[in-house]
Amino acid sequence: MTTLSAGARFRQALKEENPLQVMGSINAYTAMMAERVGYKALYLAGAGVANASYGLPDLGITNLSDVLTDLRRVTDASSLPVLVDVDTGFGGAFTIARLVRGLIKDGAGAMHMEDQVQLKRCGHRPGKEIVSKQEMVDRVKAAVDAKTDDQFFIVARTDALAIEGLNGAIDRACAYVEAGADMIFAEACTELSQYKAFVDALDTPYPVLANITEFSKTPNFTLDELRSVGVSAALYPLSANRAMNAAALKVYKHIREVGSATGVLDIMQKREELYDFLNYHDYERKIDELFQSRK
Repeated sequence: MTTLSAGARFRQALKEENPLQVMGSINAYTAMMAERVGYKALYLAGAGVANASYGLPDLGITNLSDVLTDLRRVTDASSLPVLVDVDTGFGGAFTIARLVRGLIKDGAGAMHMEDQVQLKRCGHRPGKEIVSKQEMVDRVKAAVDAKTDDQFFIVARTDALAIEGLNGAIDRACAYVEAGADMIFAEACTELSQYKAFVDALDTPYPVLANITEFSKTPNFTLDELRSVGVSAALYPLSANRAMNAAALKVYKHIREVGSATGVLDIMQKREELYDFLNYHDYERKIDELFQSRK
């Protein structure tokens, strides 16, 4: 029986779910929980790697190796295909090629790369700068050329809406698809009509990914709303991470001030639920079987 590559599984997920919900998972355990509750694809955010793994802002400070390290942890723990945020590609054509080969080797199903300058900013912050259309086309071509799995899925992100307006962003998106991108990540859209304009202009089976990131320029559009304008995938990059951070801060403050966790037990995951997700008891039984002779 032939095993589908991660890229093929990502494409299959796009066929099975419309729009495909791509859920952000910042580490192995959150990936396991997301898979258990029914998501068909995961996301490794650049901001997640920077913030959670290194305590850094999302300003292009982390590198290729940092991303691949976190990717391996996720793909070792979950069978779901992972879309990986690779910022601006971490360098020129040869670095992008090395990146693509590393992503495929370490189990990624898809990547997205953006058209900001190397010293990038969060997509929902002011002051963004973008490279020329041709430079981003060259980035996309380098990524496509480096694929060792022809099913590996390449998403080109454009931040041009805030800088060049809708028509300029769509012009870039069309050029990126022509260069070989499978999908366009239309960053920081503020209206459903903007997504529809991208969809109508792009000649590709799965034209647009919508970034539904909280507390941003993009409203929390529902799946029905996104479906109505032809969006193919809805990304929730750091939803769980934000909730985890808020809960952790509340627990830290409470225990420090009160001297006991009693008042915050209701927001904690119970020990048995943790054991269930980790298959803890199966591991214990295996220990007992392996070392039965000692008893």
